[in-house]
Amino acid sequence: MTDSVAQAGSADGAGTAGAPGPAGGAGGPGGHRGPGALVAEVAGRQPRLDPTAYTAPTSVVLGDVALGERASVWYHAVLRGDCERIRIGAGSNIQDNCTVHADPGFPAIVGAGVTVGHNTVLHGCVIEDGVLVGMGATVLNGARIGAGSLVAAAALVPQGMVVPPNSLVAGVPAKVRRELTEEERERLRLNAEHYVELAGAHREALG
Repeated sequence: MTDSVAQAGSADGAGTAGAPGPAGGAGGPGGHRGPGALVAEVAGRQPRLDPTAYTAPTSVVLGDVALGERASVWYHAVLRGDCERIRIGAGSNIQDNCTVHADPGFPAIVGAGVTVGHNTVLHGCVIEDGVLVGMGATVLNGARIGAGSLVAAAALVPQGMVVPPNSLVAGVPAKVRRELTEEERERLRLNAEHYVELAGAHREALG
């Protein structure tokens, strides 16, 4: 397990790279919200966003959700922490139309430098540092994707599956196909960095 995932998976995640402490100081959800982003408390569970995190217009962040430094949540993505906690690590991006939810006993934990592609569903799973989850993939309760792995587009990772680090995972149901090369893992890292830059550009353009 990567350090940031272990820390983010703690009860409050405070003070870690994976999940900020009380957001924006006392009493507020913090972070930078684009016009029309919905960030709200539900059933006594309050979002906590690092001041450098970005939520795009039309994104929804509800309940016990913590966004780390420079994390971004994109258009029409929904992070719903009404039943269990959700943690999004530093520099990670949750792209357009994604859904992140969690059942009791199955928190959704996303490490640092993770890319979650458009239309993906993450449900009660753990995504370790440096992973790319391809567009339209689904990762179910209790699954764990090892650091530096690539989940192919439209893959279905079944409940409880454990993927070793640096793996290529593809198919329905998903299977480990091979180990990624160093060059492939570097591309995953660069993709996450690119989205940190994009979030800054959208913040500047849209307010």
